[in-house]
Amino acid sequence: MSAGLCPRCGAAATGSFCASCGASLAPVTCPACGTTPAAGARFCNKGGAGLAGQPAPAASGTPSAAPPARADGQLAWWLAGGMLVILIIIVAWPVINPSEPPPAAAAARPAAGPPGAPGVVSPPDLSTMTPREAADRLFNRVMAAVELEDEATVQQFLPMAIQAYDIARPLDDDGVYHLATLKRAGGDFAGALATAQEGLAAKPDHLLMLAAAGDAAEGAGDEAGAKTYWRHFLDVYDVQHALGLEEYLGHPDVLEEARAHAREVVGE
Repeated sequence: MSAGLCPRCGAAATGSFCASCGASLAPVTCPACGTTPAAGARFCNKGGAGLAGQPAPAASGTPSAAPPARADGQLAWWLAGGMLVILIIIVAWPVINPSEPPPAAAAARPAAGPPGAPGVVSPPDLSTMTPREAADRLFNRVMAAVELEDEATVQQFLPMAIQAYDIARPLDDDGVYHLATLKRAGGDFAGALATAQEGLAAKPDHLLMLAAAGDAAEGAGDEAGAKTYWRHFLDVYDVQHALGLEEYLGHPDVLEEARAHAREVVGE
């Protein structure tokens, strides 16, 4: 074929295909109707059928590029997933380890050595934590914020902590007490009292349940009810405390403070 202009990109072209964009320079017969469109056409100008052998149009005068390798897309997804995991660890770290700063630098790059080696910080393995362990971590986080009068942190983590204990059911006595205490901290006195009564239904003399019920009744303005719970608390204190229950040993300061408060309420 004599020299001419490519009908696709306008470059000077000879032969059967354009050296600039790859378009065919030879006429192609439409397989549907037999019409011979102009050289370089990709579709029949009569019936619209696609013409075989015509490459996709190139970007403004540049040769057609091969489609990106499938591995490139997979790599992009892997990178995005990795960044999401890093973000989750950084956000969750204050809840899992409130006394330590988030390991942003360690999470953002592979560890330089085996776990436990000097300078290597391993993020917590969230997959190994049971629902109850997660609930207890959140409880400690909320109660620490309550003592510091950090209202923003309390409001942030309190709903999650309550939900965590509901997910962790059935709860032992310590868990029921924790849940009642969280509801009391959030100002839900009716909910705190109902939860404490849930525990008292099984163990009417349980000191932590009685203390939670007394606190909740006071918060709700039920002075008579509060006095009844605190009176019962004092009546069974010595016998119950001598049992050395695990939850009693885990909250010695709570029991001492509750005993002192109970005496004030009942006038001893």
